[in-house]
Amino acid sequence: MPFLGKDWRSPGWSWKKTDDGWKRIIFYGHELEDNNKEIDLKALCSDNKENVFVGEVCELASTKRKKDLYNNNTKSQFVFTDKWIYVQKGSTKERHGYCTLGEALNRLDFSSAIQDLSRFNYVAKLFQLIARSQLRNLSGAAQKNYFNILEKIVRKVLDDHYNPRLVKDLLQDLSSTLHSLAIHVGRCVLVGNVNIWLCRLKTIHEWKQQLNNLHIPKQICNGVSFNELPLHTQNDILCKLSDACDIINLGQATPTLQSLSENSILWKKLCHFHFSDKQFCKNLVLSKSDHVDWKLMYFTLRKHYPMREQYGDTLHFCKHCSILFWQDCGHPCTAIDPDSCLMPISPQHFIELFQF
Repeated sequence: MPFLGKDWRSPGWSWKKTDDGWKRIIFYGHELEDNNKEIDLKALCSDNKENVFVGEVCELASTKRKKDLYNNNTKSQFVFTDKWIYVQKGSTKERHGYCTLGEALNRLDFSSAIQDLSRFNYVAKLFQLIARSQLRNLSGAAQKNYFNILEKIVRKVLDDHYNPRLVKDLLQDLSSTLHSLAIHVGRCVLVGNVNIWLCRLKTIHEWKQQLNNLHIPKQICNGVSFNELPLHTQNDILCKLSDACDIINLGQATPTLQSLSENSILWKKLCHFHFSDKQFCKNLVLSKSDHVDWKLMYFTLRKHYPMREQYGDTLHFCKHCSILFWQDCGHPCTAIDPDSCLMPISPQHFIELFQF
């Protein structure tokens, strides 16, 4: 009898014997209690109930959609928390089909990844790229999972005050995409009832208001403050920043930081970090004294070329096993030299990995 499982390398699924036969055990962090999670099909299919509530979202379901709504709700309970996935790009003897972007979004454990500060920016940037161009390509279950994780991202920013500007840009891009799809392109490209998307747009607008009203309290420091540090130490800290907006915002704090943030050497290092020498030659910006204006050079180059991305932790791809995984979790590699097969995956490369 052939081995059946989600991957021929994996141990397969877990099963339990019941009076009605064998049933597969599905985990959601802990084992689900199916009796508490079941949805009454008769209640959904009754003629006197037209409004169906799913969590906090109220969607107007027509009669022909009730069966699909039931199936969709029952499947959306189960969320995979895999540390690695096999990226299938074609059919083989062991596996048939291929892995999609939505499947990767559902199976990889992004909910736990956003709790790690070294992975938070990576996940937020990935979700921003999905919002710009790939939202319409996700399945209904993947879209639900996308918004569930997005809610956790917003909640973490509101609770921990961590990088609100990045999440504001993410929500702005998502709002613009949904508005364009619903108004200009047409509602037919959106999976699900249009009332769900209207509720999601309303929720996104509320998140944007909450982030705009976010007030970060002043921290009380009993030790040495930033302003009490030597000037060369403050300058070294500014040189560690890779975002020009952070440098400009920090320069608005005190006159001393304003002077340090205008340092030409600082902007020269920032240009060399993000761009190559070949790009400098094509867009050379000189000041009135025939010296290079590195600050103006930076903003000029940013208009023409993508900036270098830097993340604390990223997903990695094993070219030998075709497995996508978080580096600290590892994967069952069969290569002689596993390190030589690893390749870090940027958010843009992650999306390109599932374009067939």
